[in-house]
Amino acid sequence: MNKGRIEKILKSMEENNIPQMIISDPVAIFYLTGKWIHPGERMLALYLNVNCNHRMIINKLFPQERDLGVELVWYDDVEDAVEILSRCVDRDAVMGVDKNWPARFLLRLQELGGGSSFVNASWIVDQVRMIKDEEEKQLMRISSRINDSVMEKVIPLVAKGLSEMELDHRVREIYKEAGCEGVSFDPITAYGKNGADPHHATDDTKGKRGDCVVIDIGGFKDNYASDMTRTVFIGEVSDRAREIYNIVLEANLRGIAAAKPGNRMCDVDLAARNYIEEKGYGQYFTHRTGHSIGLEDHEFGDVSSVNTDIIRPGQCFSVEPGIYLPDEGIGVRIEDLVLITEDGCEVLNRFTKDLIVVPEE
Repeated sequence: MNKGRIEKILKSMEENNIPQMIISDPVAIFYLTGKWIHPGERMLALYLNVNCNHRMIINKLFPQERDLGVELVWYDDVEDAVEILSRCVDRDAVMGVDKNWPARFLLRLQELGGGSSFVNASWIVDQVRMIKDEEEKQLMRISSRINDSVMEKVIPLVAKGLSEMELDHRVREIYKEAGCEGVSFDPITAYGKNGADPHHATDDTKGKRGDCVVIDIGGFKDNYASDMTRTVFIGEVSDRAREIYNIVLEANLRGIAAAKPGNRMCDVDLAARNYIEEKGYGQYFTHRTGHSIGLEDHEFGDVSSVNTDIIRPGQCFSVEPGIYLPDEGIGVRIEDLVLITEDGCEVLNRFTKDLIVVPEE
């Protein structure tokens, strides 16, 4: 296991009087062991104890060829996995559990008396993951550099008569060609009025002259996600759409300026949101300003008006304000990832935010 990351988790467990915990999320287990294990419906549990009596309870269907740095306790499909886990725990101590651990496992452990009480302890792992180490920072930079190159290849395609579905398919191909494991989320490639739906589901719509095109894309490179949104226009841009674009761009820049240590996450949201409200479009900015990112596209720590957590160096999150006018068929969103430094932030996306009009073919 990753000694440094484990030590941070154990330290937080001690500070919060949670002497033992069960981690079941495959992403968190990869973060700590460097090995992906996808158990499906079967139980996978990494048991941590502040006394370092760690165990991983794992089905025999998932043999491990290398040492994961933790003792493996095996079970098969006809054995009671939770009962086997219960033999490893301290029954007289508080048990922290993963927020996503299925109820069928948790209830069984409670029946077996596998702890004096049970609390959600996922936030401990989440907060450790939220602060990227130097290796992770570099992986995030590399992933975003690739995303810049993918965006550069995707934008000219919006004027080639492709449907959203066809463009979506091509986006996925480009990520593969760029050496990514795949997309980090389902791409959003939304023409015209579809761009006014922040999470539009890709369909067979084709773009036409004057359409805005919202392109929200990202990929996984060496397990780390990228994410970026740009809005471009086909053939021409109306004065109205240009006005909206410039407001969103300024909101994006103000959000980025507020992304620095000592500020709160809500300060970033409000820097962007207040500007959009000043311009009279507050009701058309219908989502939070951003989300944390790393091994997953959306991780713990959102950029919202209610998150008062203090920003710390090593955090990585998106700044993505938008204005959506469905009655006018206009939607604009501009998104960058920022990596918090000691005195500000590093913007991971370098692709231009100048307004782009893609020539028709």
